[in-house]
Amino acid sequence: MSIQDTSTQLRSGQWLRLDPAWIAVVMIVVAVAVFVPHQAAISAAFVAKAIGNVFPFFALSIALAAYAKASGAENLIAKAFSGRPAITVIFASLMGALSPFCSCGVIPVVAALLATGVPLAAVMAFWLASPLMDPSMFVLTAGVLGLHFAISKTLIAIAIGLIGGFGVLSMQRFGLLTGPALRDGVGNGGCAGSSIRNPKAVVWRFWNEAGRRDAFWKNARQNGPFLGKWLLLAFVLESLMVAYVPADLVVHIAGDGSILSILAATLVGIPSYLNGNAALPLIEGLMDKGMAPGAAMAFLIGGGVTSIPAAIAVWAVARRPIFVAYLVFAIIGALLAGLVYQMMAG
Repeated sequence: MSIQDTSTQLRSGQWLRLDPAWIAVVMIVVAVAVFVPHQAAISAAFVAKAIGNVFPFFALSIALAAYAKASGAENLIAKAFSGRPAITVIFASLMGALSPFCSCGVIPVVAALLATGVPLAAVMAFWLASPLMDPSMFVLTAGVLGLHFAISKTLIAIAIGLIGGFGVLSMQRFGLLTGPALRDGVGNGGCAGSSIRNPKAVVWRFWNEAGRRDAFWKNARQNGPFLGKWLLLAFVLESLMVAYVPADLVVHIAGDGSILSILAATLVGIPSYLNGNAALPLIEGLMDKGMAPGAAMAFLIGGGVTSIPAAIAVWAVARRPIFVAYLVFAIIGALLAGLVYQMMAG
């Protein structure tokens, strides 16, 4: 590419399309190398060791996500939304915790579900549980924070889905949340909608079909760099946090496991949560600094559902009462999760 072509791109605003994660990594590395060069080598060694430790789990998570896409297992989600309201809430919570969707990626599916007439209670249960856990996230969480933490977070994701689903059912009995859930003009569903309306059979042995093999590798090529850049950014930040964040500060804010510290971790997760993959090593570093287990769980749960990108995505499709209910259920669920996990860990 010539200098003139680059200049044209800059003037046309194409530079804004550069990936923010990679920009952040480059800027941090350059800043450390220029201003604290002795820390650059320490951080590089830290990041290399962290990547080596998590790589087997990372590779397995990519393979699981690609398998779900290639085999069509993600279409099983549609089966969770039929039957009696209480039963659908339970199944929706379970499917949400098993589905391969992030807090933003789940939005088109939620819009399609609501547009096709799926009850709000079941959708809310799925909506809240889905960003918190999925098979690949479970593997990564177990690799970074341990199997006990991963299992506990999975159970908590299901529980928060139940809180949201049955909470909606209770509110609707009092005449609340009975109007349209989607904003005007939202809900055609697109490809996600057609998949939910007419779910196809799952082909578990996807490798027998060339098209599905291509879908597997395409998904892996997309998810690998996407997840990898956030993990790399997280490890770089963690290396600096280990070096410069005073341990007594973390202990003072979120180290005693009190209600206030868990509430603080829940609220801090809203502006500071990057994404599920990036948050794991950061929380590992904070726990090494003295962060209480309950506060760590509250941060991951609260941030996973109410982070600024997730909140913006929800606001874009849902009417204000639904948006407020979503945030309230998420914050209450995160606080309760932190308190319960702190009692279990203590």
